[in-house]
Amino acid sequence: MTRTVLICGASIAGPALAYWLGRHGFHPTVVEIAPALRTGGNAVDYRGPVHLGLLERMGVLDRLREAQTGGTAMRFVDEHGRVLMEMPADFAGGDLEVLRGDLSRILCEASGDRTEWIFGDTITALTETTAGVDVTFRSGNRRTFDLVVGADGVHSTVRRLAFGPERDHVRHLGYYVAGWDLPGDPGPGRDTLNYNVPGRLAAIGDGQAFVAFSSPEEIAYDRHDLDAQKRIIRDRFAGLGWEVPRLLAALDDATDLYFDQICRVDVRPWTKGRIALVGDAASGATIGGMGNGTAVVAAYALAGELAAAGGDHAVAFPRYEALVGDFARRAQQGGEMTGRFLAPRTARGIRMRNWLHNRAWFLRMTMKVAGDRSARIDLPDYIGLSAASPRPPR
Repeated sequence: MTRTVLICGASIAGPALAYWLGRHGFHPTVVEIAPALRTGGNAVDYRGPVHLGLLERMGVLDRLREAQTGGTAMRFVDEHGRVLMEMPADFAGGDLEVLRGDLSRILCEASGDRTEWIFGDTITALTETTAGVDVTFRSGNRRTFDLVVGADGVHSTVRRLAFGPERDHVRHLGYYVAGWDLPGDPGPGRDTLNYNVPGRLAAIGDGQAFVAFSSPEEIAYDRHDLDAQKRIIRDRFAGLGWEVPRLLAALDDATDLYFDQICRVDVRPWTKGRIALVGDAASGATIGGMGNGTAVVAAYALAGELAAAGGDHAVAFPRYEALVGDFARRAQQGGEMTGRFLAPRTARGIRMRNWLHNRAWFLRMTMKVAGDRSARIDLPDYIGLSAASPRPPR
């Protein structure tokens, strides 16, 4: 019977899955490559009764509300600071917005002592046997688990090891984004100021810099080479006005730079033998794809189906994907437009975006579409199930 589950990744999907597995009587272990939980980070949002209902079932909703940012309004300005277009806080912030670091911490704490945590390590090899999955860690440690789950994001190590190279599963959507801290600079508070020229966006808000730029072709760079990423950003934004020189000056000393492509993950199926994917590793969209909401939904469903099947992964895994797959793929659709919204490639495109989003009817329509995508799933009630007492087959 399945008891031990190794989860790779301690951001959102991983701690959420560990929580539900622990509730159902499994023994989860979470391995995270970072030496400790990451703090701060960008704001992430939840919207609608499905997302909020699951957070409430986990007992974390009140704590998240205490930590919420209050939402982030977006003002798009010209080079002289004149406002061209303004979007309310609930457009980007949904019903609940919280910093990623706070969210991860609260989810990890909710798992309590039911979860084993391993920081500063990662998986380097997976070998499936009839008895389980033999795992080799970068530290040299070797252990065997009944199941392994990749909850390690768009650039998943588990997916690469078990399902094949990233190029087979990750599609570039034509843009790159980056963010870094602006120490000692509160900027315009929680709101963000955004400045565009064709194909580029520079933004400042709550002591952070953010940029996005168009790049139809993927850029070859080392994801672990901070200096190379800084050079790419400087090259793309050199010579721009507004606050850009100040943002680039702060980039020199940035040690916690986020830099990545806007992309979409497409993997089918999400499972292979005793190995499964959850969250962005299975169905990520870098920005705008409601990945944080999908992560908690998928974690709840995966743990619940394992409990419902008495730990039989051969039964639970197909049920899990059948339940969540279409929901996740609908949510991903929002990510297809993110780059073109942030940094339209032409001056005409910028003017058209501003004109549309200054119309109340267009904002209402856009928010309704997002709300519908976050709510169109009927989740079973797994509460009370355990691996030792499965429910009858459906």
